[in-house]
Amino acid sequence: MKECSKSIQRRLADPNFLRRYFVGDGLDIGGKPDPLSLYKELFPLMGHIKTWDWEDGDAQFLKGVADAMLGFVHSSHCLEHLVDPAEGLRNWFRVVREGGHMVITVPDEDLYEQGVFPSTFNRDHKWTFTIFKAKSWSGRSLNLLDMLRELGPCAEIIRIEQLSASYRFDLPRFDQTLTPVAECGIELVIRKRTAAEVQAGGRWSRTAQQPERELRLHLNQYQDDMQMMKQSNQGCPPFENDSAL
Repeated sequence: MKECSKSIQRRLADPNFLRRYFVGDGLDIGGKPDPLSLYKELFPLMGHIKTWDWEDGDAQFLKGVADAMLGFVHSSHCLEHLVDPAEGLRNWFRVVREGGHMVITVPDEDLYEQGVFPSTFNRDHKWTFTIFKAKSWSGRSLNLLDMLRELGPCAEIIRIEQLSASYRFDLPRFDQTLTPVAECGIELVIRKRTAAEVQAGGRWSRTAQQPERELRLHLNQYQDDMQMMKQSNQGCPPFENDSAL
């Protein structure tokens, strides 16, 4: 319940969500009844957020949404409802512009379904997800690493994390998403590389513009300090000084 809302405090603690991931206009796929747009003012670089739900069409295809037009795509617990999640993921990635991001949350099959499928907690779940397993107890299990690999060289995996910080592993089988804290999911952050980055084997193109003088002074001092330490410690191998303190 309210899985997007549960994520907000955690995401606000990470500057990347404020400065890199949620930037520009976005699409929140399957966002009702807990849309990301409720928290727009907390992410100052967000533009307009369109909440895509049943009335807009099948989320697997995103018909009518042009290629490479969005700064980000967000989806909280929608991918598991699609007939073909791999096709859905390809279309979600299709509409993100170069340099933009996908932020996707899906249920973790061990934290959420907990060894039983079809799911007893959500009958509309068509798949279970794991980051990677050689073998799963679920006959409908999908490895997220395999799915992301199929997106091709443009997909830069920034984050893939099991959301278990607030999970209580000592409880008996119980839908912990009913509580106000447990997320029971896996979060993905995928960046779409630019054509130049793909050509360069994924290497980022860094700015040639020099920073302002004050920042140059401090960054150069770090380099000078390192050189001074190396010079002052010549002839003294590291981790051999065990004299009394």
